Order: sequence, then structure tokens, then C-alpha cells
Amino acid sequence: MVYRMIFNQEAYFGRGAIKQIPDVAKAHGFTKAFIVTDPVLIETGTVKKVTDVLDEAGMPYEIFSNVQPNPPVECIKDGVAKFADAGADFLIGLGGGSPQDTCKGIGIVTANPEFADVLSLEGVAATKNPSVPIFGVPTTAGTASETTINYVITDTANKRKFVAVDPHDIPIVAFVDPDLTDTQPRSLKVATGLDALTHAIEGYITPGAWSLSDCLSMQTIRMIAKNLAKSAEGDIPAGEQMAYASYITGMAYSNVGLGLVHGMAHPLGGRLGVAHGVANGILLAPVMEYNKEYTGEKYRDIADAFGVQDAYTGDLDHVRDEAVEAVRKLTKELGNPTTISEVGATEADLEGLAHDAFNDVCTPGNPRQATEEDIYAIYKSLM
Repeated sequence: MVYRMIFNQEAYFGRGAIKQIPDVAKAHGFTKAFIVTDPVLIETGTVKKVTDVLDEAGMPYEIFSNVQPNPPVECIKDGVAKFADAGADFLIGLGGGSPQDTCKGIGIVTANPEFADVLSLEGVAATKNPSVPIFGVPTTAGTASETTINYVITDTANKRKFVAVDPHDIPIVAFVDPDLTDTQPRSLKVATGLDALTHAIEGYITPGAWSLSDCLSMQTIRMIAKNLAKSAEGDIPAGEQMAYASYITGMAYSNVGLGLVHGMAHPLGGRLGVAHGVANGILLAPVMEYNKEYTGEKYRDIADAFGVQDAYTGDLDHVRDEAVEAVRKLTKELGNPTTISEVGATEADLEGLAHDAFNDVCTPGNPRQATEEDIYAIYKSLM
């Protein structure tokens, strides 16, 4: 078996990491940045933290903020046109998953104009050229888009989200600066933290996992189990650990894949507009329950990360149940919804949701191969 792992060329971690952006850009010979972000980050002053650094260094830039949650195809196309007019030679993806995924789409289509319809990027697209160079600057501790080869776009005409997988889209440099994630509201810390936990657990139990990815995924599970609840309540050191945890798990899942939680979360976003991390939080424990008999001994490690005393000595079936319960308990304590009816789903939505989830690119990475009927039943149990 041959395993492939793709990472950033460089990454900078720690408070003040964004101050490295101008020097790194100049070292690459770049002269003007095109910053892809969203209106909320402009309003909250987060974007200014980065532009102040660029201004001080005399680095020109333009800001593109036509980014929406669960970014639609139209945002990518608009960004491609704006980038062409800007005279910039590198991109800065500044934000959570939506700005960074939009940034990747802009970079890929600009470098590979034959994919200008954007929809043709679904799955593993045969692009020929690397993206316009991207600097990934996360403002949430969850998506890890700054270090992955994946991005998610919404096909607005068909009300569905699709995943594009392309080694050409990975940012060449990441800047993980906890000063940018500290100020996020509690609800966003919870949602993105549950997204990161889902990445870690799915990346750990997917059939494509191996020794190196397991090291990264398990370390992340431990970090999140220890720090997510504290981070949500404003603990600054815990928030810093969450920023790093998100990146670490991205290094793993980007290369080995995800599973049914993401496969089922994407339709909730595409059809109902549910925030991705919220959807993952609803689904994670129920899908862990569905998968538990197909995970070997790995739930022992997950249980141990959550402090289960008999994780390595107890009956395996019992420990698996304890691991599921630990995740379910954390989700409830954080205040994330636990049913899809809470986020607007109705019985009439279930058939379409199940169909889209069954066909999602993430679903085949699940350790238990789910039928469309299985998926429908899980959704129905969460009404």
C-alpha cells in the first residue's frame, strides 16, 4: 500500500503570525495581494488586523468580500472576474471555511479557465495547473481549509453542496494566528470546534487512515476533548490550542478522507442552509453509533481521550458505547442542536437529503458502507 500526504510548503503558528505575511510574500516575489474575506470580518475589524500589517509593509492589496456562507458558484465566478481586474499576483484567504473555499475556487479557475463553469470541479477534477498562490489565514478553529486540498461549493440551481478535491488548490503558506480566532462569538467557537472534532474522528476511523494520519487525528481528538468547552467559554489558552488542533487534524483528513457525518451534513447545508459545524454536531454521535461495530479498537482511543476510565480494560462493546456517549454529552453541554428538526428539516425533506448524502463524495470514506435507506433512517431518527 502506498500513502500520499500533501501539506503546505510553509506554515507559521502563534500569536502575531500574520506579521510574517509581508516578508513571506516578498520572499516569493509577490507584489500585490487579493484578499478574499466576508463582510462580517470587515465589520468586526478582523480584516483590518491583516491590512494594517500589509499597509505598514507597503504591500498593495485589494479586498473581495462578496463571500456568503456555504459559498455559491456565483461568488466564485464574481471573484474570478474581480481578480482578473485587480492586477494581483497572490491570494489571501482570510476567514473561516467559506472565504477560504471561495479563495481556492478563484485560484483554481483563474489558473485553469477550462473549469470556468465551476460545477465541473466537483469530485477529483483533472486540473493541469496549480492555483494562483494562496496564503491561508484562518479566523475560526474548525475548517482547516488553510491546509487541505478540499473545498466545498454550493450548486445554487440544484440546492446542493459539492466537494472539490484537488492537490493544486492547497495554500502554499498558512498563518495560524490565535489572535484572529479569540474574538469569535461563542456560537461560532462551538460550531467550528465540533467541525474540527468531526474531522478528527472521521479521519481516524476512515478505511484510508494509516499510522501518520492516526498520530495527527488522535492528537487532535485529545486536544479538542480537553479544550473545546473551555474555549467556548472564553478561555484564551484553550482557544489557542483549538486553533492548532484544527490545523493538525486538517493535515490528516485532507489526505485520508472523511465519512458519513460530512456526507450527511453537506445536504443539510445545501438544501436548508444549516451551518456546517452545527450540522456536523447534530450528526456526529448518531453516526458514531451507526459505525461502532466497524471501527476495530479505535473507539478505545477516543474514549480514553474523553477520560473514560476503563477505555483500555473494559468490554469493547461497552467502551464503544462510552465513546459515543462522551461525544453526545459534549455536544449537549455545548448547546448545539441535537435534532435536524431544530434546524428546519421536515419529513418532506428526508428523501432528498438522503439521496444527496448517499451520492456525496465523502460518504464512501465511511468505515461502514451505508445504503440510501440507512441514511434516510438516521435522518428520520433525528427529527
